Amino acid sequence: MVDFALVGALLTLVFAALVQLTLAQHVRNTLIDCAAQGARYAALADRTPADGAARTRALIDLSLAPGYADDVAAVETIVDGLAVVEVRVAAPLPVAGLLGPAGRLTVTGHALVEHP
Repeated sequence: MVDFALVGALLTLVFAALVQLTLAQHVRNTLIDCAAQGARYAALADRTPADGAARTRALIDLSLAPGYADDVAAVETIVDGLAVVEVRVAAPLPVAGLLGPAGRLTVTGHALVEHP
């Protein structure tokens, strides 16, 4: 009986840690995808970086909690001589469910700018 309790508690702890790691990876992948989609949207010929940031915020609001879309920035920059739009998202790192500590997770998305 004692062996079962000890092993069961350890197994439950390992399972909870695995679920939490999976959730953190899901949040990271979702933020990367939203940033990339926002950058592609901002890179269109008739759009601005502000449009891409708004699109990124909307996608994050739909995919995750609205608190993850608080720090979104989009700028047009030059990378290797090419004009690109960079969308940067800084969000809390989820530790207990979707709640997060002071630690931040920062992801970026890039897209080449279309010119008319």
